[in-house]
Amino acid sequence: MNPFIFRTRINQIELLGKKAKNLEQLVKNTKFVSAASIYHHTHRFLEQHIYFSPEHPNDFSYWITASLGLKRLGEMIASVEIFQFKDIELLREEFIKIIEAYLKDTSSLRDCIPGEEFNFMSSKMFILNTPFKANNLDEFIDCLNQVTIHSFYFHMFEARMRLQKHENDFSRWLKDNGFGRLADQIASLDPYTHTLEGLRRKIIHLTRKYIQK
Repeated sequence: MNPFIFRTRINQIELLGKKAKNLEQLVKNTKFVSAASIYHHTHRFLEQHIYFSPEHPNDFSYWITASLGLKRLGEMIASVEIFQFKDIELLREEFIKIIEAYLKDTSSLRDCIPGEEFNFMSSKMFILNTPFKANNLDEFIDCLNQVTIHSFYFHMFEARMRLQKHENDFSRWLKDNGFGRLADQIASLDPYTHTLEGLRRKIIHLTRKYIQK
């Protein structure tokens, strides 16, 4: 059985020098910034809110609601089911489609007040090994209980979307080692509807239940 090596990462935040004061500028810049920028603005809230789910699950919905006062559009952006997208480019296209459709139906273009512009950011990721390694399911549970939430987040979210593996690292390892049913159970979880700690506890519970059968 191949061991699972738990990794973590450090992010270096970058300001891209691109701003938006209204929806037209937001769409224009969203079309051309890097995929890493789209990932940053749609996922950073998840890692910051470990024990409870944020009211606005991404930067776009927060800014549209708080700085432009467009509550309905903010809710439309917030309601996008990110789990249904395995490619960040498809997610980018979905946001652009929603905002452009909204712009077609409005006759006024609202600017935010000075100082509240949307600042496009990105991040560089540096991947590091941790001391934790699992050679079997019991050790997998033990490691899951001990690794930092940043390591858990890396394997559950960044592997799937940012590194474009199209599945989380846990499911891939389990599948490769003959635990297909457990791998599918974990892969079927919508990680965006759980807090990070809640999701960690759910995976541990599923693994324990699998061992006991």
